[in-house]
Amino acid sequence: MDRFDLAVGTAAEFLRSAWPELREVRFEVADMPSATDDDGIPRWTVLTDAKRIILYRLPIERLSHLHRDDDLHRRMLVESAVFRAAAEYLDRDPWDLGPERFRFF
Repeated sequence: MDRFDLAVGTAAEFLRSAWPELREVRFEVADMPSATDDDGIPRWTVLTDAKRIILYRLPIERLSHLHRDDDLHRRMLVESAVFRAAAEYLDRDPWDLGPERFRFF
C-alpha cells in the first residue's frame, strides 16, 4: 500500500468512527476520472445512492499546489480531499467533520 492509499484509509477510518452516516460508505481510489466537469478535472466523485466516494489520485497529487512539498504536507493534502469529499457526501462543511483533527495546523 502506498502513502496515498494509506492517507485515504486513515482519514476514512477517522470519519467513519466519528460519523455513523459514513460507516457503510466505501472510500475508493482511482487514478483519473472518466471525464471532466464544468469545474475542470474533478478530485473526487460522490455517489450518495451507491454509498461510494471515489478519490482520484493523479488530480489530487499533481494539480494541487503545496506551499511545502514534503511527506507531511502531501498527507495533509490527501486527507483534506477525503474530508472535503465526505463533507460533500454529508452536505456539511468540511470543518464540521473533525475540527479537533486540525487544531495543530
